[in-house]
Amino acid sequence: MGIKDQFQDKAQELQGKAKQAMGDKKGDAQDRARQAQDKGQDASQRARRPEQDRFDQDLDV
Repeated sequence: MGIKDQFQDKAQELQGKAKQAMGDKKGDAQDRARQAQDKGQDASQRARRPEQDRFDQDLDV
């Protein structure tokens, strides 16, 4: 195995590690975005709940 081959192997290895690291970061970012979206939906549901309760009480009367 020549020096050229060693450098090519090392370059490919580093490239593979970089792609894997980017994939991991992308997955983490997607998870955080999903959690933020869930929190936003929960907040909007909590905000609508008193309004819905008043509406239901008006219908009961």
